[in-house]
Amino acid sequence: MSEKMTTNTPWQDLTIGGTIYDAGNAREFKTGDWRSQKPVYIPEKCKQCGLCFPVCPDDAIPVNHEQKREDFNYDYCKGCGICAKVCPFGAIEMK
Repeated sequence: MSEKMTTNTPWQDLTIGGTIYDAGNAREFKTGDWRSQKPVYIPEKCKQCGLCFPVCPDDAIPVNHEQKREDFNYDYCKGCGICAKVCPFGAIEMK
């Protein structure tokens, strides 16, 4: 049998657990190199319906101040293809 380990440290002196001191943010890590497929934006086919950018898990589809989508931010796009699947106009192709 194992012996139970005891400590005499009062609870007030224990390290606080679950505290996050700095924001954990994907903006610090350019994850686009993980991609095996690349989405290609075809602006001529895009109707600016707004279906693609809210489904992007990496926030890699920028939207300008007029709420119009722009080309991909390939620094963060992992190539999952969700945007291409939701686009009803074929304005995004996976290559």
